[in-house]
Amino acid sequence: MNVPDQAGEGGCGRSRGDGPALADLPLLERDREQAVLSAVIGELRSGRSAVVTVTGEPGAGQGELLQWAARHATERGLRVLTARATPAERDLRYGVVGQLLSGHEEFAGHLPHLLLNQGGPGRFPGLARLLTVARDRPVLLVVEDIHQLDPDSLRWLEALIRRLPRAPLAVLTSSIRTADIGLDWCGGSPLTGSATTVELALPGLTHAGTADAVRAACGTLGDRSFITAVADATGGNPAVVRDTLHRFARAGHPPDTDHVEHARAIAAQVTGEHAAAALDGVRDPVVLDVLRALAVCDDLLDFPLVLALAGPGAMPETRLRAALLDSGLVAVRDGRFRVRGPVARARIVEEMPTAERADLYARAAELAHRAAADDQGVGDLLLPARPAGAPWAVDTLCRAAAAALRGGRRDRAAAYLSRALAEPLSEETRIRVLLRLARVELVIAPVAAGRRMGGIIREPGEVAAAFRARAGDLCLLGGDTDTAWRALAEFLVDGHPDGGRGAPSDPGSAEAATARHEELTALLRVAQPLRRESAGIAFPPASDLSRASRNPAVNGVRAWEDAARGADREEARGQARAALAPDPSGRPPLTVPRLLACRALLLTEDGEEAETHLCALLAEAHRERCSVTVARVLALRAELHLRHGRPDSAARDLAAADRELPPDSRHPLSYPYWTALGILTDLANGRPDRARAAAGRPVPPAADESVSGARLLFARGLLAQADDDPHRARSLFRACGRWLLQYGWTNPALLPWRSQAAEAAHALGDAAQALRLAREELELAERWGTPGAIGAAQLCLAALGGEGRLQRLRSAVDSLGRAPSRAAYTRAIMTLASAESGGPGRATAVAAPATGRVDTGNAGPHEGAVPRPRVPAPPQALADAPTPAWRTLSPGERSAAALAARGFANREIAAALSVTTRTVELRLSGVYRKLRIRGRDDLRILVQGTEDD
Repeated sequence: MNVPDQAGEGGCGRSRGDGPALADLPLLERDREQAVLSAVIGELRSGRSAVVTVTGEPGAGQGELLQWAARHATERGLRVLTARATPAERDLRYGVVGQLLSGHEEFAGHLPHLLLNQGGPGRFPGLARLLTVARDRPVLLVVEDIHQLDPDSLRWLEALIRRLPRAPLAVLTSSIRTADIGLDWCGGSPLTGSATTVELALPGLTHAGTADAVRAACGTLGDRSFITAVADATGGNPAVVRDTLHRFARAGHPPDTDHVEHARAIAAQVTGEHAAAALDGVRDPVVLDVLRALAVCDDLLDFPLVLALAGPGAMPETRLRAALLDSGLVAVRDGRFRVRGPVARARIVEEMPTAERADLYARAAELAHRAAADDQGVGDLLLPARPAGAPWAVDTLCRAAAAALRGGRRDRAAAYLSRALAEPLSEETRIRVLLRLARVELVIAPVAAGRRMGGIIREPGEVAAAFRARAGDLCLLGGDTDTAWRALAEFLVDGHPDGGRGAPSDPGSAEAATARHEELTALLRVAQPLRRESAGIAFPPASDLSRASRNPAVNGVRAWEDAARGADREEARGQARAALAPDPSGRPPLTVPRLLACRALLLTEDGEEAETHLCALLAEAHRERCSVTVARVLALRAELHLRHGRPDSAARDLAAADRELPPDSRHPLSYPYWTALGILTDLANGRPDRARAAAGRPVPPAADESVSGARLLFARGLLAQADDDPHRARSLFRACGRWLLQYGWTNPALLPWRSQAAEAAHALGDAAQALRLAREELELAERWGTPGAIGAAQLCLAALGGEGRLQRLRSAVDSLGRAPSRAAYTRAIMTLASAESGGPGRATAVAAPATGRVDTGNAGPHEGAVPRPRVPAPPQALADAPTPAWRTLSPGERSAAALAARGFANREIAAALSVTTRTVELRLSGVYRKLRIRGRDDLRILVQGTEDD
C-alpha cells in the first residue's frame, strides 16, 4: 500500500505509484495520523490551541511521526520547540524543559535558573515567557517519551496545558503506553472547549503494509508465504519490520518461500535486541523484580500474586504499573499485564543468574500450585526450576504429561516426565515414571525408549520385579526386539523363579514369583525368533513353556507357537481364548501375548471372535494413551480385514496406524513388519505403484536378519508375481520359507510360501518342483485342518493341471465355502465354472485386467496371500461376435456380463471383481442397454448361443 502525499501540506517526499522508500518505512500506513496532525497544525496557525498524544507499542513509529510533524510545522512558519525525555534525566529537575527552551534566544535568561537551582523551589521557569512569545508567533511543543518525564517537567507541562487558552500554542507528545491503560500525565489539567484534544493510537502494520515494506527493502514483490511469515514473526511492529528487512536485504536473499525460516530467525534476533535495549533502561530494582516475575509466570497468575512472587517493594502499585508500562516490555491485554511476546520473556529471564532463575521458577510453580493453576502451566514452570522436593510436583508433572498427550503434544509430555525424574522419588514411583516416559518415547525416540526399558528389565531388587514384564512387553510392542531379547536373556540366564536376583517381590508368595518368571520367559520366547542374529552374544534358548500353566501370557504365546507350527488347531484355539480371558489372579494383562492370541484366532479362522477382542484392546489402548499399542492393534485388524477380503477397511486401519505411529517414528527393527503390511494392502487395493515404491525403500540391514524379514520377503514375492517375474518371485518365496523352517513355522495358513513358489515354478516349467511344493502344502494344511488353508492348497494343486483337476476344484469349492473369506469362495467357483465349461485351463494369473488388484484372499499380510485368479473372460467366439453392440462394452462391463451369464449373483460378482455391488448393478444395466436385451435370461441365451457356435 502506497502512502499518498498530503496535498498542499508537505507530505513526506514519496513518489506516487513506486511504493515507499526504505527510509519511509516508519511512516508506512500512517496517512490518517499525518492528516490529523496537519489539521492540528493548520488550526494552530489560526490561533486554536491543541493537545495531541500519540501512543503505541515500542517501535510503532511515535518518534518518527512527531519528527515529521515538527518538520511540517517549521515549513508552515510555526515556532517549534522539541525535547525528548530519557531515563538518564529523570532525576534532573526540569530536564525536558531545559531541552525545550535551549537554543532559543527568547528563553536564554531562564536557562541559568533551570540549571543552577536544582535543589531549590521553582515557579515554572520560562512558562510566562513562552506564553508571551506564542502570542506573537504560534508555538508547537513536541515532547517525545513523556512516560520518562522528570516530575518537575511534568508539573511544568501540566501548568502549561492549564493555560493553553491564553495563547496559540499546541503540545504534541508521544508515549509507549497503550490505549488499554490510557494517559494520565495531564489528567489533572482540565481544558476548556477552546482547545482541541486528540489521542492517536498507532496500530501495527497490516499484511498489505508489510508487503509494501518487503517491496521497499528488497526491491521486488515478496511471496505470500514470506510476507505472512514476516508479519507473524514481527507482530507488524514497524521498527522490527524495518530492522528485519534491512538485515535480510543486506544478505542478498530474495523474499520467497525458501527463505522464510531465515527471515523468521532474523526477526527473532531483532526482537530480542529491542527487548534487551528496553531492559537496560529499567533502573529500579523493584520494577526489575516484577518484570522477571511477569516473564516467568506470563498470564498464569493474577497481578497481585505476581507482586507476591516478586517480593516486597517500596513502590505504590499505581506507580509500579506505570513504570512497567513505561519500560516498553509490558502491555495490557484483556485487562492483564503481560510481557510483550515470547522473545521478550526469554530475554528478561536469560539476564538472571542461573541459580536465581531456577529459584524463581520453583517459587512460581509452588505459588501457581497453591492457586490451583492449570497443570500444564505449573508443569511449564517446573521444567526449568530446581527440584521442589515435594510430592505435589511429581503428581502435577504426571497430570501435565497426560494432558499434553490428550492434546497430541508428545514432546511436551516427555519433557514433563523427564523433569519428574529429577525430583526425589521412591523406587516404585521412579520406575512407574520411567515406564510412562518410555511409552511416550516409543513414538518420538524409539531407540532411547528401548534403552530405558532394557534398564528396567535388568534392574535388580524386589520393587523392579513387578515392572519387568511390563517393560519387556512395551519393548516388543515398539519393535526393539534386540533389546528385549538381550535384557530378558541376561536376567533369566540362571533360571531361578525371580531371575536369580533376589527374593520374590511379595515375601512368602512363591506363586507371584513364578507368575513373573513365566511372563518373562514367554516374552523371551516371543523375542527369540524376532531378534536379529548376533554372533558376539550367546545365550541358551528360552526354556519351554509349561503346558499346565494358567498364566494368560503363557497361554497367549503357546497359542501362537502352536498355530505357527500348525500342530493342534483345537489346542491353539483353547489357549488363545484362555489368554484373552481375565487373569484369575488379578494381574494386569500384557499386550503382546493377547495380540498373539488374536493372531492365533485368525489362523484358526475364528475371525469374528478375534475382531471382538481387537476392538476391546483398541479401546483399552486409547484409554491408556499408548500410541504404539493403538498402532499395533490397528495393524493386526488390518491383517484381519485383508484375510476376510476387505481391503478398503484394511487401508483405513493402516492409515490410522500411521497417524498414531508415523513411519519416521518407528524402531528400525520393526520396518519389515510395517513395510510388508503396506505392500500387501496396496496390492489388495489395486495400487501396485505404491507397493513398488514401498518395496524399493531401503530397510535397515539388522531388520532383515530375523524371521520378521520373512514377511517382507513374502510380500515382495507377491509383488514380483504381480509384475510377472516368476524367477524373482520363486527366489523370494523360497527365501521366506527358509526363515520360517529355521524356527519350525510350517503352518500354510501363516505364510503359504509353498503354493506361491509352486505357482512360480509351474510358470517356469519346473513341473516336478511345483507339484512337490503344492502337495506338501496340502498335506500341512490338512494337518492344521482349517477349511480356508485346505481350500487354498487344493486350488493351487488344481491349477497345476493333471488328472483329477475337476475333483480337486470341487473339493476346493467345498472347503472354501466353509471359510470366512467369501472372495476366496467366489474365486474357486469361477475357476470351477471355467474348467467345467472348457475355459482356459490356467486360472492363476496374479491380477484381473479390469482392476489390476492382487487379492490377498484368506491370508493376512504376514500370514500369506493367495493371488486372485484371472476373471474368466468372455468366450473368444463371443468377443469376436459380429454383434457391434458387444464391442461397445467396456472391459468391466464384459467381465460382469460374463459372470452374470454363468449364474453368479451380484454380490459374488462384486467380490470377484473387487468392486461394490452398486457398481455391478450399474455395469449390468449398461450391458442390457447397449445389447438391447431385457435381463439375465436374455444375456444367458446370447452367451450360450455364441458358445454353441
